[in-house]
Amino acid sequence: MAVYGYSRVSVTRQAEEGESLDVQRRQLEGYVMQHGWTLTHVYREEGVSGSVPLAERPEGRKLLDALQPGDVVCASKLDRVFRSALDALQMVEHFRARGVSLHLLDLGGDVSGNGLSKLFLTVAAAFAEAERDRIRERVSQTKADQKKRGRYLGGKLPFGYRLGDDGALTADQREQRLLHLAHRLHSEGKPLRAIQSELADQGAALSIGGLHKLLKKGRDAASSVDHHDDDDRHTPN
Repeated sequence: MAVYGYSRVSVTRQAEEGESLDVQRRQLEGYVMQHGWTLTHVYREEGVSGSVPLAERPEGRKLLDALQPGDVVCASKLDRVFRSALDALQMVEHFRARGVSLHLLDLGGDVSGNGLSKLFLTVAAAFAEAERDRIRERVSQTKADQKKRGRYLGGKLPFGYRLGDDGALTADQREQRLLHLAHRLHSEGKPLRAIQSELADQGAALSIGGLHKLLKKGRDAASSVDHHDDDDRHTPN
Protein backbone atom coordinates (compact mmCIF):
# COMPACT_ATOMS: atom_id res chain seq x y z
CA MET A 1 0.00 0.00 0.00
CA ALA A 2 1.33 3.41 -1.00
CA VAL A 3 0.26 6.53 0.88
CA TYR A 4 0.38 9.69 -1.20
CA GLY A 5 -0.05 13.26 -0.04
CA TYR A 6 -1.35 16.07 -2.22
CA SER A 7 -0.87 19.77 -1.50
CA ARG A 8 -1.76 22.83 -3.55
CA VAL A 9 -1.62 26.59 -3.29
CA SER A 10 -2.41 29.34 -5.73
CA VAL A 11 -0.31 32.48 -5.35
CA THR A 12 -3.29 34.56 -4.20
CA ARG A 13 -4.63 32.08 -1.68
CA GLN A 14 -1.17 31.40 -0.27
CA ALA A 15 -0.65 35.09 0.37
CA GLU A 16 -4.12 35.60 1.84
CA GLU A 17 -4.27 32.53 4.09
CA GLY A 18 -0.62 31.73 4.78
CA GLU A 19 -1.42 28.12 3.96
CA SER A 20 1.93 27.21 2.47
CA LEU A 21 2.93 23.91 0.95
CA ASP A 22 5.24 23.23 3.90
CA VAL A 23 2.40 23.70 6.37
CA GLN A 24 0.23 21.29 4.42
CA ARG A 25 3.05 18.73 4.32
CA ARG A 26 3.48 18.87 8.10
CA GLN A 27 -0.25 18.34 8.54
CA LEU A 28 -0.14 15.33 6.24
CA GLU A 29 2.90 13.85 7.97
CA GLY A 30 1.18 14.14 11.35
CA TYR A 31 -2.01 12.49 10.07
CA VAL A 32 -0.12 9.62 8.42
CA MET A 33 1.96 9.04 11.56
CA GLN A 34 -1.19 8.80 13.68
CA HIS A 35 -2.37 5.94 11.47
CA GLY A 36 0.97 4.15 11.57
CA TRP A 37 1.52 4.59 7.84
CA THR A 38 4.57 5.69 5.87
CA LEU A 39 4.20 8.66 3.57
CA THR A 40 5.35 7.48 0.16
CA HIS A 41 5.39 10.84 -1.62
CA VAL A 42 3.78 14.28 -1.48
CA TYR A 43 2.74 15.86 -4.76
CA ARG A 44 3.23 19.64 -4.43
CA GLU A 45 1.11 21.81 -6.72
CA GLU A 46 2.31 25.41 -6.64
CA GLY A 47 0.61 28.37 -8.30
CA VAL A 48 -2.27 26.36 -9.76
CA SER A 49 -5.84 27.58 -9.44
CA GLY A 50 -8.43 25.40 -7.76
CA SER A 51 -10.65 25.92 -10.80
CA VAL A 52 -8.37 23.58 -12.79
CA PRO A 53 -9.48 19.91 -12.60
CA LEU A 54 -7.10 17.59 -10.75
CA ALA A 55 -6.35 15.57 -13.89
CA GLU A 56 -5.26 18.74 -15.73
CA ARG A 57 -2.82 19.91 -13.05
CA PRO A 58 0.82 18.83 -13.57
CA GLU A 59 1.24 17.16 -10.18
CA GLY A 60 -2.37 16.03 -10.03
CA ARG A 61 -1.91 14.11 -13.27
CA LYS A 62 1.23 12.43 -11.88
CA LEU A 63 -0.69 11.43 -8.74
CA LEU A 64 -3.54 9.87 -10.70
CA ASP A 65 -1.13 7.98 -12.94
CA ALA A 66 0.73 6.55 -9.92
CA LEU A 67 -2.31 5.17 -8.07
CA GLN A 68 -2.81 1.44 -7.65
CA PRO A 69 -5.60 -0.52 -5.90
CA GLY A 70 -5.22 -0.29 -2.12
CA ASP A 71 -3.40 3.05 -2.19
CA VAL A 72 -4.35 6.00 0.00
CA VAL A 73 -4.47 9.68 -0.99
CA CYS A 74 -4.37 12.34 1.73
CA ALA A 75 -4.97 16.09 1.46
CA SER A 76 -5.30 18.74 4.16
CA LYS A 77 -8.51 20.31 2.85
CA LEU A 78 -11.29 19.59 0.39
CA ASP A 79 -10.59 22.67 -1.75
CA ARG A 80 -6.93 21.72 -2.18
CA VAL A 81 -8.05 18.86 -4.42
CA PHE A 82 -11.40 19.72 -6.00
CA ARG A 83 -12.84 22.64 -7.97
CA SER A 84 -16.56 22.05 -7.39
CA ALA A 85 -19.07 19.81 -5.63
CA LEU A 86 -19.66 17.85 -8.83
CA ASP A 87 -15.93 17.47 -9.40
CA ALA A 88 -15.47 16.18 -5.84
CA LEU A 89 -18.21 13.58 -6.12
CA GLN A 90 -17.04 12.34 -9.50
CA MET A 91 -13.44 12.01 -8.35
CA VAL A 92 -14.40 10.19 -5.15
CA GLU A 93 -16.37 7.70 -7.24
CA HIS A 94 -13.35 7.36 -9.52
CA PHE A 95 -11.12 6.61 -6.54
CA ARG A 96 -13.56 4.07 -5.12
CA ALA A 97 -13.82 2.30 -8.48
CA ARG A 98 -10.03 1.97 -8.53
CA GLY A 99 -9.90 0.74 -4.94
CA VAL A 100 -8.21 3.92 -3.70
CA SER A 101 -9.08 5.62 -0.41
CA LEU A 102 -9.29 9.39 -0.10
CA HIS A 103 -8.61 11.05 3.26
CA LEU A 104 -9.35 14.74 3.78
CA LEU A 105 -8.07 16.07 7.08
CA ASP A 106 -10.59 18.90 7.40
CA LEU A 107 -13.44 16.37 7.04
CA GLY A 108 -12.07 13.99 9.65
CA GLY A 109 -10.39 11.40 7.47
CA ASP A 110 -11.69 8.83 4.99
CA VAL A 111 -14.44 10.32 2.81
CA SER A 112 -14.71 7.42 0.39
CA GLY A 113 -15.68 4.61 2.72
CA ASN A 114 -19.42 4.82 3.34
CA GLY A 115 -22.69 6.58 2.55
CA LEU A 116 -22.54 8.95 5.52
CA SER A 117 -19.10 10.23 4.55
CA LYS A 118 -20.34 10.71 0.99
CA LEU A 119 -23.24 12.84 2.23
CA PHE A 120 -20.84 14.88 4.36
CA LEU A 121 -18.55 15.32 1.37
CA THR A 122 -21.43 16.56 -0.79
CA VAL A 123 -22.38 19.25 1.71
CA ALA A 124 -18.80 20.30 2.38
CA ALA A 125 -17.95 20.46 -1.32
CA ALA A 126 -20.97 22.69 -1.94
CA PHE A 127 -19.82 25.08 0.80
CA ALA A 128 -16.28 25.16 -0.64
CA GLU A 129 -17.66 25.95 -4.09
CA ALA A 130 -19.82 28.76 -2.67
CA GLU A 131 -16.78 30.25 -0.93
CA ARG A 132 -14.80 30.28 -4.19
CA ASP A 133 -17.76 32.02 -5.87
CA ARG A 134 -17.72 34.70 -3.15
CA ILE A 135 -13.99 35.21 -3.61
CA ARG A 136 -14.40 35.59 -7.38
CA GLU A 137 -17.25 38.05 -6.81
CA ARG A 138 -15.14 40.17 -4.46
CA VAL A 139 -12.25 40.19 -6.94
CA SER A 140 -14.59 41.20 -9.78
CA GLN A 141 -16.10 44.00 -7.70
CA THR A 142 -12.64 45.28 -6.76
CA LYS A 143 -11.51 45.29 -10.38
CA ALA A 144 -14.70 47.05 -11.49
CA ASP A 145 -14.18 49.72 -8.84
CA GLN A 146 -10.53 50.18 -9.83
CA LYS A 147 -11.48 50.44 -13.49
CA LYS A 148 -14.17 53.02 -12.68
CA ARG A 149 -11.59 55.13 -10.83
CA GLY A 150 -9.11 54.83 -13.70
CA ARG A 151 -6.80 52.42 -11.93
CA TYR A 152 -4.40 50.32 -13.96
CA LEU A 153 -5.44 46.64 -13.84
CA GLY A 154 -2.34 45.20 -15.43
CA GLY A 155 -1.36 44.14 -18.93
CA LYS A 156 -0.15 46.39 -21.72
CA LEU A 157 -0.69 50.10 -21.16
CA PRO A 158 -3.15 51.59 -23.66
CA PHE A 159 -1.63 53.91 -26.23
CA GLY A 160 -1.96 57.52 -25.12
CA TYR A 161 -1.59 56.83 -21.41
CA ARG A 162 1.08 56.21 -18.81
CA LEU A 163 0.99 54.93 -15.26
CA GLY A 164 0.83 57.71 -12.67
CA ASP A 165 2.47 57.67 -9.24
CA ASP A 166 -0.92 56.86 -7.65
CA GLY A 167 -1.45 53.80 -9.83
CA ALA A 168 -4.01 55.49 -12.07
CA LEU A 169 -3.80 55.90 -15.83
CA THR A 170 -2.65 59.40 -16.79
CA ALA A 171 -2.74 60.94 -20.26
CA ASP A 172 0.64 60.89 -22.02
CA GLN A 173 0.68 64.24 -23.83
CA ARG A 174 3.02 63.13 -26.60
CA GLU A 175 1.06 60.00 -27.42
CA GLN A 176 -2.23 61.89 -27.11
CA ARG A 177 -1.01 64.34 -29.79
CA LEU A 178 -0.11 61.42 -32.05
CA LEU A 179 -3.51 59.88 -31.37
CA HIS A 180 -5.25 63.10 -32.41
CA LEU A 181 -3.05 63.21 -35.51
CA ALA A 182 -4.07 59.65 -36.43
CA HIS A 183 -7.78 60.52 -36.09
CA ARG A 184 -7.36 63.67 -38.17
CA LEU A 185 -5.54 61.84 -40.96
CA HIS A 186 -8.13 59.09 -40.91
CA SER A 187 -10.97 61.64 -41.15
CA GLU A 188 -9.21 63.10 -44.20
CA GLY A 189 -9.37 59.73 -45.90
CA LYS A 190 -5.76 58.65 -45.46
CA PRO A 191 -5.26 54.85 -45.67
CA LEU A 192 -4.07 52.99 -42.57
CA ARG A 193 -0.66 52.26 -44.07
CA ALA A 194 -0.04 55.96 -44.66
CA ILE A 195 -1.16 56.85 -41.12
CA GLN A 196 1.04 54.08 -39.71
CA SER A 197 4.02 55.42 -41.63
CA GLU A 198 3.37 58.99 -40.45
CA LEU A 199 3.21 57.87 -36.82
CA ALA A 200 6.34 55.74 -37.23
CA ASP A 201 8.23 58.79 -38.48
CA GLN A 202 7.33 60.47 -35.20
CA GLY A 203 8.46 57.55 -33.06
CA ALA A 204 5.19 55.63 -32.55
CA ALA A 205 5.51 51.99 -33.63
CA LEU A 206 1.96 50.70 -34.08
CA SER A 207 0.84 47.65 -35.98
CA ILE A 208 -1.95 47.99 -38.54
CA GLY A 209 -4.20 45.96 -36.24
CA GLY A 210 -3.37 48.12 -33.24
CA LEU A 211 -3.93 51.31 -35.21
CA HIS A 212 -7.28 50.04 -36.47
CA LYS A 213 -8.40 49.30 -32.89
CA LEU A 214 -7.38 52.76 -31.70
CA LEU A 215 -9.27 54.47 -34.52
CA LYS A 216 -12.32 52.24 -34.02
CA LYS A 217 -12.36 53.00 -30.30
CA GLY A 218 -12.32 56.70 -31.12
CA ARG A 219 -15.19 56.31 -33.60
CA ASP A 220 -17.25 54.31 -31.10
CA ALA A 221 -16.72 56.96 -28.41
CA ALA A 222 -17.67 59.75 -30.82
CA SER A 223 -20.76 57.83 -31.92
CA SER A 224 -21.83 57.40 -28.30
CA VAL A 225 -21.52 61.14 -27.71
CA ASP A 226 -23.50 61.88 -30.89
CA HIS A 227 -26.31 59.59 -29.76
CA HIS A 228 -26.49 61.33 -26.39
CA ASP A 229 -26.61 64.72 -28.16
CA ASP A 230 -29.45 63.50 -30.36
CA ASP A 231 -31.37 62.36 -27.29
CA ASP A 232 -30.91 65.78 -25.71
CA ARG A 233 -32.07 67.57 -28.84
CA HIS A 234 -35.25 65.47 -29.09
CA THR A 235 -36.19 65.64 -25.43
CA PRO A 236 -39.47 67.60 -25.06
CA ASN A 237 -39.34 70.76 -22.94
